Amino acid sequence: MNLPKPNDRINNYLLEEVVGHGSFGQVWRARHHVLDQVVAIKILTDPQYVRNFRQEGVVVHGLRHPNIVRAMDIDPFADPPYMIMEYVDGPSLRAVIDNHPEGLPVVAVQSIMRGVLEGLQAAHDAGLVHRDVKPANILLRMVGNDINNVQSGDVKLTDFGLGRATGITTASLVQSGSLVTDEGKSIAGTLVYMSPEQRAGEELDGRSDLYSCAVVLYELLTGSRPAGSDLPSMDRPDIPRYLDDVFRKSYTRLQGRYDSATAMLAAITRNHRDSAIERMSPSTPAARRIGGAPVSLDARQAYGKAKCPKCSNPVEAHDNFCILCGAQVVANVPKCPSCDAFVDGHDRFCIFCGVELPQSSRA
Repeated sequence: MNLPKPNDRINNYLLEEVVGHGSFGQVWRARHHVLDQVVAIKILTDPQYVRNFRQEGVVVHGLRHPNIVRAMDIDPFADPPYMIMEYVDGPSLRAVIDNHPEGLPVVAVQSIMRGVLEGLQAAHDAGLVHRDVKPANILLRMVGNDINNVQSGDVKLTDFGLGRATGITTASLVQSGSLVTDEGKSIAGTLVYMSPEQRAGEELDGRSDLYSCAVVLYELLTGSRPAGSDLPSMDRPDIPRYLDDVFRKSYTRLQGRYDSATAMLAAITRNHRDSAIERMSPSTPAARRIGGAPVSLDARQAYGKAKCPKCSNPVEAHDNFCILCGAQVVANVPKCPSCDAFVDGHDRFCIFCGVELPQSSRA
């Protein structure tokens, strides 16, 4: 098969420039020969991948979501086979992470993960598991190089070629070409993002994608992939501890993960009153963290709107931490025994995982 060249015509589009490539073939930026419309065209140069290629087009064509790259047309029987897609003018998340080896700002991480998880939720609602979530399959529509300007709507999931296949294993991923790149790094890389149940060839649901998202989250925060029992804050001490909790709950066995992408997103983006204290190292003593001993719950309730013992900011009766400086204002902060999330002392059930809280956790 002859490789396409600039100015070759595919359907109604003139090829302009190669913007991506892999073992399956090439992705070109192309322009409509009459209209000033720019698209991306995935061109297959190896016929053994036609089956997955056709499947990807069928799967993605039915998805309509701002965070999923839209498929506009496909012809798996053309010579060469091709798929016309929405063009995203920006880098992959892989390139962004490589350019930020120290990790991205937390706010940028939250925006990116919002886009990823909202796109995945739409796919899961349509009965589709992505099965290959990794930075190379997440595109960003960026204006300039300032990562702080990225909004959740700028995030686009792509490469749903394995979407509705069943029993996807390492061997079938190798056969599909998903594990191979010119740099020879993709085999190890994709395995890192793959859930244990997917490696075992078991039937999957959306929670498998959440495992992959946990690895992406870790990499966004630290610039590196997780190893062993590491938590993001071990690599980068300024990371809020609640993001450690999100990672830990997603990077675990299937039964322990969030039930949905929406639940994981809520945990990543919720507004923690205790974010300042969570950014401290888990090994730092509480008294040193806040500059003094926390007041008791009884004492706090006795004077209603008390003052923080560290910064003198007014403290509401229901606060466990000062909303200004993060100082702990109760002797014992109630936590869920199941998911380890911070809970309100008056709650009967954990708002994050739904289990009933023990009496000792309630005020």
